[in-house]
Amino acid sequence: MNLFWKSLLGKITPTEVLEKREQELIVAMKRYEEVSKSVELEEYKKLFHEVKAAAFIENKKTLQNRKYKDTEEYRALKRYNKLHHSPKIKVYYEVLHSPELKSFLAFEKSPDYEKLGDKKAVAASEILQKQKAFEKSSNYKIYCRFHESFVVKEYEELKKKIESDEFKTNNAFWSNAQRWQTTAEYKKEQRFYELDKNSDIQFYINEKPERFKDFLNKKIAFEDTFNWNSLSKSSWNFGFHYKSPNAIGNHSFSNEKQANNGGKNIQVRDGILTIATKKETVTARAWDKEKGFVMQEFEYTSDVLQTGLEFRQQGGVFMAKIRCTGNVNHAFWLGADGKLPHINIFHFDRKKINIGNAYKNIFDGTKISGINPAKFYIYTLKWSKNELVWMINNVEVHRTTANIPKEEMFLAFNSFIPQKSHGSEGIMEIDWVRVYQN
Repeated sequence: MNLFWKSLLGKITPTEVLEKREQELIVAMKRYEEVSKSVELEEYKKLFHEVKAAAFIENKKTLQNRKYKDTEEYRALKRYNKLHHSPKIKVYYEVLHSPELKSFLAFEKSPDYEKLGDKKAVAASEILQKQKAFEKSSNYKIYCRFHESFVVKEYEELKKKIESDEFKTNNAFWSNAQRWQTTAEYKKEQRFYELDKNSDIQFYINEKPERFKDFLNKKIAFEDTFNWNSLSKSSWNFGFHYKSPNAIGNHSFSNEKQANNGGKNIQVRDGILTIATKKETVTARAWDKEKGFVMQEFEYTSDVLQTGLEFRQQGGVFMAKIRCTGNVNHAFWLGADGKLPHINIFHFDRKKINIGNAYKNIFDGTKISGINPAKFYIYTLKWSKNELVWMINNVEVHRTTANIPKEEMFLAFNSFIPQKSHGSEGIMEIDWVRVYQN
C-alpha cells in the first residue's frame, strides 16, 4: 500500500495534530467531569427548571405588566381617601367626639327629654332650648344618618386595613413600577443569568459528551512515556525473551551484522527511548541454527527490548509513536513464549514498512510505502476476538481475520542489520507506548 497520495491529500492526519486533538480531548473530558460535579452546575440546573417553568414566567409577566390601578390595594386606598375626605364623614366624627353630643345623649335618657315636645317648657328653659337646637341641627342629623351605618363601618374597616403593616407592604410593592426587581424570584433569575454566562457552564452546555465515549471505553493496561533513566526502574528487559528462565536471551543471530549489546545501546533522554545501532567491532554470542551458540565478530552493535516478564496481554489496542533512521531494520512487534505467533506492528526494512501476522511459516501482511519513517508516526494494532487491524495514524492499512492469536503476547522493540545488507549506523526513537484493554 502506497500512502503517498493519502499523505499529500491530508487523509493521513499529522502525528502532532492527532496528539494535540487527543490532549485537547483529555483536557475537555476532565473539565466536563469536574464541571458536572460542581455546586454551580447543580444550582444552575435547579434554577433553570424554576426560571423556565410556565408558572414562573406567567408570574413575572403579571408582576411586570399589572397596572397599579388594577390592584385591590389601589381600590381600597382610593375608596378610603374618598370617605376620609368626605365633608359629611368629617362632620360625623366631629359630632361623635363632641361634648354637645355627649351632653345630648345623656339628656336623651333623662325624663326631661320629653319636655322638648312642650313649646312652653322649651321657651321657659335655656337648657331645653340648647338641647332642642342641637337636635334640630344639621350636624346632629348627619350624625344620625351615619351612626352605625354601612358607610362608617366600611370606612373604619378600610382605615384599619390600610394602617396595617401587611397593607403598607403590599401597597408599596404594587405601587412600585419596578416591583419585579424587588422580588426573590428576580434575584433567582439574575443568579440564573449570571451562572448562564459562566464559562465553565457554557462549556458544559455546549459540549458533546458522546465524543468522550470511545476514550472513556478505553482502559489503559500498560503505558510508558519513558520518564525513567535506568532499565532496572522500568518494565523492560534487554535481550530476547524465552519461556525457560534458563534460556539465554542476550544474544544475536549469526545471519546478522549487529551484536545485541546487553542494553548498552538503550538510552532514555527527554522522555524518548532510543535504541542506537552503532558502528563498532565486537565479539559476542550468536545463535547459529546449525551450530547453536557461537562466538562471532560483529561490525555493529544494537539492542533488543521486551516486556516478557513484566507485561503481556491477549487482545486490545497496542500503540507506539516511533521514528527511525539509518540503513537498519527497526521493529515494534508482539511475541510469545515460542517463535510463533509473531505480530509485526511496525517493521522498517530500510525501504518499506512491513506489518502483519506470522503463523505456520506464513506471513499475512502488507508493505507500506509513501511515508517517511524518519518522522514520528503512531503505529497501531487493534486486536479483537475475530480480527487484527493495523493503522498508521488515522489510516487503516491492513486487516485480517485469519489465525488470530489465542495467547497473551508481550511488547518488543529491536534494531538489526541482515547479513546481506550494506548496513549503517541508525537509531529508533520511541516517544511513548500505550496498550488498552478490549
